[in-house]
Amino acid sequence: MPLTTRKITVLGGGIAGLTVAMALARHGAEVHVLEQSPEIREVGAGLQISPNGTAVLKELGLERGLAEVGVRGEGVVLRDYRRGRQVLRLDLTRKKFPYYFVHRADLINLLAHAAREAGVQIRLLHEITGLELDSSGVRLTSAQGATLNADLLIGADGLHSVVRSALNRTTRPFFTGQVAWRAVVPADGPVPAVATNHMGPGRHFVHYPLRRGELINIVAVEERGAWTNEGWNRRDDPDNLRAAFAGFAPEVRALLDKVEDVYLWGLFRHSVAACWHKGPATILGDAAHPTLPFLAQGAVMAIEDAWVLSQALVRYENVGEALSRYQALRRPRALRVVDLASKNARAYHLGLPVIRDAAHMGLRLAGLLGTDFHLSRFNWLYDYDITKRQV
Repeated sequence: MPLTTRKITVLGGGIAGLTVAMALARHGAEVHVLEQSPEIREVGAGLQISPNGTAVLKELGLERGLAEVGVRGEGVVLRDYRRGRQVLRLDLTRKKFPYYFVHRADLINLLAHAAREAGVQIRLLHEITGLELDSSGVRLTSAQGATLNADLLIGADGLHSVVRSALNRTTRPFFTGQVAWRAVVPADGPVPAVATNHMGPGRHFVHYPLRRGELINIVAVEERGAWTNEGWNRRDDPDNLRAAFAGFAPEVRALLDKVEDVYLWGLFRHSVAACWHKGPATILGDAAHPTLPFLAQGAVMAIEDAWVLSQALVRYENVGEALSRYQALRRPRALRVVDLASKNARAYHLGLPVIRDAAHMGLRLAGLLGTDFHLSRFNWLYDYDITKRQV
């Protein structure tokens, strides 16, 4: 069936869902996005769009809009937690595509506007509780008991994806032994366009500017013995955050003094889905490969997924062939990203002073070889331009 004659339903109005919906609609497909919330919105958090994500957004004609709402990143700086001494700086300005720090709400608004302009129908208050698959299409059931039909279903419905559950056996994530706080505070003056990571024993503290430097995004991670709540929207007392990082450098404590509203969530490791498609249904983004935040690739991997999936559906008239090609291209890369993100936290949280000091000294000495030495380790990630690869 040609793409222009298909009725495509996307579950989820987040970054993954809006990007793939827009890309498919621009190729003539009839696309409906079903979002369970009363409005398309994201609140209170920043994210990083590395060059591999910018490459896709540029191809979709959205880089100018991204540049208007975000901050073009110049570097990543690693610092010692107590004195704030610089350990290593990675120069991001030499990459082919820019690196951006952006408020999640601003990116969602940019994508939603572009999707609607492309003809995507976004339907709110549609919580899907059941689905049936057969060779001819998909039948969805909403929480209100209504039924909807689609020729193709794309699950962009996040960690607890209904579509993933229909394609794979249920697996239990495991607690990583870490929790994370997130907050946004106002900036008092000019803020360097860098992501700064203060590394300490059993915890680390990251901050970077948002909205032309008017705001500062905070993500603070601490090791814990046990946790049960995985959700993003659990409020916490800011004093708990301040107490956890009381021994950190004055720069960190000054930011913590500004925190009035903070959220806390447990970090769980999920497996990458074994099966990404079955019949006329597929998954992408967090529904396919949830990743920990220690590589800043969650949103970017979803954007890459959306590009490949849309291009595969354009190129291959047979849906099964298109979805098989999509999974074959994306799953190995997702596995590598998820694995590296899981390992990164260990390097940030070195506990024994002698080991931490030796590791930091090694980074400083290696930095003397030039910033490209360390950044080149990530060439496979940042220099990957999926828009120039054959789908």
